[in-house]
Formats: sequence, structure tokens, C-alpha cells
Amino acid sequence: MDSIDREILAIMQPEGRITLTDLANRIRLSLSRCQRRVRDLEANGTIQGYRTLVDPVAAGFGFEVFCFATLKSPDTVTEFDAALATVPEVIEAQRLFGEPDYLIRVVAADREAYQKLYDGVLAKLPGVQSLNSTIVMKQVVAPRPLPLLRKSSQNTVRSSGARTAPS
Repeated sequence: MDSIDREILAIMQPEGRITLTDLANRIRLSLSRCQRRVRDLEANGTIQGYRTLVDPVAAGFGFEVFCFATLKSPDTVTEFDAALATVPEVIEAQRLFGEPDYLIRVVAADREAYQKLYDGVLAKLPGVQSLNSTIVMKQVVAPRPLPLLRKSSQNTVRSSGARTAPS
């Protein structure tokens, strides 16, 4: 990925509906070269798709929970993963190193709806040893684009593999 690809992605992340003409003008490429680069980024999986951001409260999902799950045995990971993926209220899930085994982001209409989901679905997922729920008070930082054009606050790695301090 070169600097032009990074610039394309930096523009497209917050502006997914930008036209190719506008994108090409902003990065000073011909329309055909810009289109080819975007298609290449889609084909190689760098651009994974296009989404519409929906306000959960406006859609009736005003209750958000982070649920931590610990499994009884590593033998149930595959079955747990597959079952978890079928729960529509689970909008994000990560498998973690150490304890707990999973961080699961869940939305529901309200506390009662979450309790029904917890008791009727989440607690019955294959291999679950324990669940611990933490209710979200408020979102402080919304999901945001990757910092493709910003300098990292951490050390950078040069192509030679040597670590250097940030400038």
C-alpha cells in the first residue's frame, strides 16, 4: 500500500459515499487511475465493504452492554463462535488472550430485553462457564476511521526493521 492508497482510504473512511470523480479530484489523479486503485483495494480485501451508520437509540436499541464470557474449555471455542455469530443483538465480539475469553458488545431495547437475552440465549451458548455484564454509561469515543495519514504516537518501524523514535 503506497501513500496514494492511504490517502484514498483516509478520504473514503469518513466519506464512504464520495463519488469517484470527487475522490479523483481531491487526490489529483485521473478518474480511471482512481477507479482502478479503488477496485484494487476492494479486490485485495483492504476495503471490506460500505456501511450506513445507524443511531442505535433511534432504531430502538438504547441499552448497550459489554458482556465478558469465560468458556469451560478451549474445546468449545469453535462451537461457541458459531453460535455467538447467530445472535443478532451481538454487534461485535472479540476473542481475548487470558481471562475472560471474550468481549461481546450487545444491544437491546432496555434492561428487561437484555435480561431475557442473557437468560434465554447468552447463558445457554455452548461451553459458557460464566458471563459478566457491564452496562455502558455513555460513548466517549465513537468508532472512527483508522489514522492512516496521522503519525503514530508510538515508535515507527522503518523498512529495514529498525525502530525509531517518532519525529
